[in-house]
Amino acid sequence: MSSIRILGVDTSLRSTGVAVIEVTGQKMRALAYGNIHNKPRVLHSECLAAIHREIDALIEEFSPEEVAIEGAFFAKNAKTAMILGQARGAVLALSALRGLPVYEYSPRSVKLAVVGVGSAQKGQVGAMVTRLLGLADPPQEDAADALAIAICHTHQRGAPEALRSKAI
Repeated sequence: MSSIRILGVDTSLRSTGVAVIEVTGQKMRALAYGNIHNKPRVLHSECLAAIHREIDALIEEFSPEEVAIEGAFFAKNAKTAMILGQARGAVLALSALRGLPVYEYSPRSVKLAVVGVGSAQKGQVGAMVTRLLGLADPPQEDAADALAIAICHTHQRGAPEALRSKAI
């Protein structure tokens, strides 16, 4: 039975969640997860470079075949939306350079796929990710979100073609 590795990314300028899971049939296991932490005083350009470097290192080490990322959301603050867009852009550009298809999922879709409720709270997502992947302890919130995004993509991969998310 063949396996696939999926890189899940929950983008943020200051704390990007990252995860790599491996899926073989119906079995999923976490290979790596954590967050890319950028301190508040670090310039935005340096934060984007750090996101690029860290994700590139994960791609180099774990060789994922696909990338799943949280889709853009509607922010009340235009500046916040722009900064999130820059962080997403760093991930999208790197994925394109590495020849990896990227799939995006709304926060609601991720929660629905993992918890069964589109309005689930962060704690519920973390608890379900812990259970689904057999982790000893719940991951940090951003890492749990990245794992949940990768799990959501796993479920979508098995959906009929007409219902699947398309690569962006």
